[in-house]
Amino acid sequence: MFNFSANHLFLLSRTEYRSCAVFTLLDRDTQRVYRLFDFTKRRRLMPNRPYCVAGKVNSAGTLYLVIESVKPDTKHERLSTSPLPADGAGGSGMR
Repeated sequence: MFNFSANHLFLLSRTEYRSCAVFTLLDRDTQRVYRLFDFTKRRRLMPNRPYCVAGKVNSAGTLYLVIESVKPDTKHERLSTSPLPADGAGGSGMR
C-alpha cells in the first residue's frame, strides 16, 4: 500500500454497491478521472464543489484508490464555482 492525495477534484458520479460506494471524480487541472472507493459508505460529496482527497492505494490483486479523508478544497473553491464567459471577457464592472 502507498498513500495518494489529489486536489481540485469534482464529483462526476457516485454509485452504491453492497460493499462500498464508488466515486468518479475529475481533476480539472490534469483532466484525469479517478475512481475512488469508500468502504464506509459515509462520504457525501456535492457536485460543482472542489475537493481535496487523501487515501491509500491497495494493490492486492486489483488496484483500488481507497478514500481516507475528504475535505472541501478552499484554495480552488472561489475560482471553480464562478463560470467564465465563453469569449473570455470577464468584465471589470466599469462602464
